Amino acid sequence: MKPLWGIRVFCAVVEQKSFVAAARRLGTSPSSATRALQALEEELGTMLLARSSKQVELTMAGEAYYPVARQMLDLQQQAEEELSQQAGAPRGLLRFSAPETLGRRLLPEALARLADDNPGLRFEVLYSDSILEPIREKLDFAIRGAFPASSELIGLPLWDYRRHLYASPAYVGRHGAPTHPRELPQHRVVIHTAPRVLKAWNFVGGDETVSLNLTAWHRSNSGNGVLEALLAGMGVGRLGDWLAEPLVARGELVRLCPDYRIVSSQGDDPQMHAVFAGRAIPRKARLLLDALRQEAGSRGFGRYPPR
Repeated sequence: MKPLWGIRVFCAVVEQKSFVAAARRLGTSPSSATRALQALEEELGTMLLARSSKQVELTMAGEAYYPVARQMLDLQQQAEEELSQQAGAPRGLLRFSAPETLGRRLLPEALARLADDNPGLRFEVLYSDSILEPIREKLDFAIRGAFPASSELIGLPLWDYRRHLYASPAYVGRHGAPTHPRELPQHRVVIHTAPRVLKAWNFVGGDETVSLNLTAWHRSNSGNGVLEALLAGMGVGRLGDWLAEPLVARGELVRLCPDYRIVSSQGDDPQMHAVFAGRAIPRKARLLLDALRQEAGSRGFGRYPPR
């Protein structure tokens, strides 16, 4: 049996509030997780969890034992990290997901530099605008854009960004440029149809807030699809400034209604971030994310004037 396996199962059941969910998180069966927990309780001589057909609850002993158990697992992770560092450069496969637009040079260039410095590292990237769950997809982590969702996953911020309206010079030449967000219904709006994207567009400019439910002229389930549609002159769309502003500098896109940005319903700007299923972030994953953050920083992402 793996070292601390019973303790790992116990903590997973407490955190997931379910043997089934805990087993899924640990990559084992519910019956195996149950046996491991029973073995731990027998070893300790006390019940840690009270089970019923509908729920799992901590006993008084379990409540006292959980913070100690959690600390033991965290210490084990730290020890493994220190041994890994002493053994030399990080090695092995990192499997993770990322939004499609990160595949446009930014992430590949960060991975190329990291691979040059760490030839023992290998990468498998799942580019997708869908919300992929690290546990279900067997990922080390998932990089996501937009607004962090409330979940039990552990989050690591990468950089903040802002969303604005953009179109190509060709589109503006044919159809004109909206000077205020309320003029958007008169334009050919391109909308991203991926999950958590089809919502009202909330504009903030100065002291004014404008919320619009727009009808799409064109739709795409891909961030790259939206970008390419805008570059081709198909319409007006919203993009993250980290992606669009380099194209504005090259004259390929124009920012529209420049005094306004698009925020969440709570008034928040979006954020690029990574999510993990576990509390401890593996060293090689942190190394990759630090390289990505450094690449983004070298391009000036996330630097905004005071609001």
